[in-house]
Amino acid sequence: MFDSFRHSTSERLDRPNYHADFRRHYEGGIRSLRKLERGQNFKERGFPSWESFAIGDWESALSLIEEKRSVYGAQFQKAAGLGILERRLRVVEFPITPYVQWEMHVLRLRVELGDNIRAIDARKLADIEEEHLAPEVVILGDDVMYEVVYDDDGNAAGAHRIADKKAVEETSSGFDELYSRGEDFMTFFNREIAPLEAPAVIH
Repeated sequence: MFDSFRHSTSERLDRPNYHADFRRHYEGGIRSLRKLERGQNFKERGFPSWESFAIGDWESALSLIEEKRSVYGAQFQKAAGLGILERRLRVVEFPITPYVQWEMHVLRLRVELGDNIRAIDARKLADIEEEHLAPEVVILGDDVMYEVVYDDDGNAAGAHRIADKKAVEETSSGFDELYSRGEDFMTFFNREIAPLEAPAVIH
């Protein structure tokens, strides 16, 4: 699984060009968006909730997530208007990292607003990750996908754009298989995330 993804030719895009290319395809008549999240530690500077999380103010971090309600709601309305089915699979390693613990609370809001998110224990990917981890990838329709890339400090830094149709098709099939293995988000959240105490700040 994902072999063609790893061997496909890509074009490196910086962050502004990735966002521009993404928007062009997103609004160009696609019918699906698939997002596979594999990384366990990222930084989201500029997101007030994450900034509070990063300094150890867990209570504020959780309350500030609510500020995204209208933004996410508008995103989902736009997707519905364009006829795009969006699905996301969040891979979770154990023990759960502080970042993923925080992000799962953000994803809970997205699910509440109608996002199609599933979660999967990373141990259930052992059969496909003997040599390589599953990719951090966003797939738009049938024509293009992006391997999201980050700098050494965990900040988003653009993407590798892949337009090989065979690779897109095979990666989409791999996503669909893993998504089918995934668990209902709220079932996972209530069992694994909700009982956790506030995470320690990682400097």
